Amino acid sequence: MRERPFRLDRAGKRNFKDLMAITYYKRLRMEIDLNGSALPRSLPEPLYWAPWDEPLLADHAEVKYLSFRSEIDAAVFPCLGDRYGCQRLMREIRRKPGFLPGATWLIAGPEGYVGTIQGVVDYGPIGAIQNVGVIPSYRGLGLGRALVDRALAGFIQAGLERAYLEVTAENRAAVQLYRSLGFRRAKTLYKAVDG
Repeated sequence: MRERPFRLDRAGKRNFKDLMAITYYKRLRMEIDLNGSALPRSLPEPLYWAPWDEPLLADHAEVKYLSFRSEIDAAVFPCLGDRYGCQRLMREIRRKPGFLPGATWLIAGPEGYVGTIQGVVDYGPIGAIQNVGVIPSYRGLGLGRALVDRALAGFIQAGLERAYLEVTAENRAAVQLYRSLGFRRAKTLYKAVDG
């Protein structure tokens, strides 16, 4: 554990309140067997799908930032609460050897992009959903469900038989969504974050 700079109290002793605290967040690894039946859902009009294209990397990063900046995941992964951090993260996802364009999508509408998802082929091989983000003003329309279905269809098209994602347990809406899609908890993890 790293220490933040500390002050001495009047008696010349360390003030331990200044030591950096560590918070542990419970994370769930959830998996699903792909049986070839994932069908991409249609989107409510006037929204439409935008497939992966290299010039859209910055748009994925911006939707990621707008989706996560005020959520628990920005505390767990501070890069999600920062525009530059989201751009860096998106570049890292794109550079992964298993990056899968067919599982990486944006949802677009008249006001711009409102949803994002990225998928990679991980060791196994197994599909790995990296992020599912919907900007707050577009939540409740089934877009998260549509994004996950679209990524799963991309994994199936790539010949994969299983997929997984990780979710912060406190994000109950996301956990419920993934369960309703057929994901099951495979493992419980704890992410340590400096206070």
